[in-house]
Amino acid sequence: MSTLTTPRTTLPARTNRVRWPLAAGLRKTVLVTHVVSAGAWIGVDVAAAVLVAVGWARSGDDRTDVYQALANYSVVPLLLAALVAGLVCLLTGVLLGLSTKWGLVRFWWVAVKLVLNVVACAMLLFFLGPISELASGEQPLQDMWFVAFLATSALVLLGFAMVLSVFKPWGRVRGQR
Repeated sequence: MSTLTTPRTTLPARTNRVRWPLAAGLRKTVLVTHVVSAGAWIGVDVAAAVLVAVGWARSGDDRTDVYQALANYSVVPLLLAALVAGLVCLLTGVLLGLSTKWGLVRFWWVAVKLVLNVVACAMLLFFLGPISELASGEQPLQDMWFVAFLATSALVLLGFAMVLSVFKPWGRVRGQR
């Protein structure tokens, strides 16, 4: 009985290239800031979604009054807070990507999270104008579908980003070590 042997090839040692390493304490601070800003962003989106649902529950002139109050006192400040939280999350995410073994675009899950963050921040910027017009009375307060769309889609995007952070699927981007 003969045994076939295959030649053993030596694989290059994996190098966890880190471009700009952060001190452990600073890295943990950036990580906590990243997680807190993402949590704040999700909380703001939940609050905006609840306020829009309250507005939809009203009818007639009462609905217009509720939308006016929402636009003036709640939704615009909430969306500005969400934009700040999103930008902090983006900045800390980039810092973590550049300073950890995960890299900025070395792994698919990190690259997708980066894209999701940019898309969600762009959506906030895109919808702030129409919502500000609602608050100023320049646009009729018939329907705030875009606020509901923004809140719902942001929750879906942020929830998906959270799932990516936990499960880290898909492996490395092709050509990345």
